[in-house]
Amino acid sequence: MAEINEFLENSFSLGGLAPDLAAGLEALARPMKLKAGTILFEAGDPGNGCYAVLEGSLRVSLLSAEGDEQLLAVLGPGQLVGEMALLDGQPRSATVTALKPARLAFFDKRAFDRFAEENPDIYRHMLRIVGGRLRLANDVLAARSFLPLPGRVAKTLLLLADSFGKEVEKDRTLIHYKLSQADIANMAGAARENVSRVLNEWKRAGTISQISGYYCIEKMATLEEAASM
Repeated sequence: MAEINEFLENSFSLGGLAPDLAAGLEALARPMKLKAGTILFEAGDPGNGCYAVLEGSLRVSLLSAEGDEQLLAVLGPGQLVGEMALLDGQPRSATVTALKPARLAFFDKRAFDRFAEENPDIYRHMLRIVGGRLRLANDVLAARSFLPLPGRVAKTLLLLADSFGKEVEKDRTLIHYKLSQADIANMAGAARENVSRVLNEWKRAGTISQISGYYCIEKMATLEEAASM
């Protein structure tokens, strides 16, 4: 369970837990593996718990009645998925699929509820996580409503850098996940051709580059300025 302990200490969501709470959650965790392309859960499935991503990557998406897919997020190691279920137990609101072979830790809602009854402080931490997710969702919605296309693309790259960013040199951040222009366009809510033009302009300006197929942010401040409202 060493990897789960490391997740609880260093994850974007659960870092900073009191040692006793971290130990309690570690005892609840059930390791599992997913093959690439496997659906973890679909929108409408029972909300029976949440998952910590230990390795690999997950695609979070919605399908319209016509079958069109809206890519909401790509999650990597150190992140949680399905955490709302721990608080409300409602059906899943999106579909999550393994993009790469993934190793996860599952936290069953019933086991979590028993633990939380004895350790109510864990709810405060979970509310901070959910609050952060809601704030992020509001930011993304506002970006799609009010930002011009370059701002939406910049916001998408910055979100991906939060999940998969690795500093390769001072002021250079490699998004260590291979994304197609279609993926970026889907997340930005725009046509691929228009997103391609924005990305090519930024490459010519030296704002971003590509290294062995990975996008690299060369000028973080430029993207942050473009993504601000």
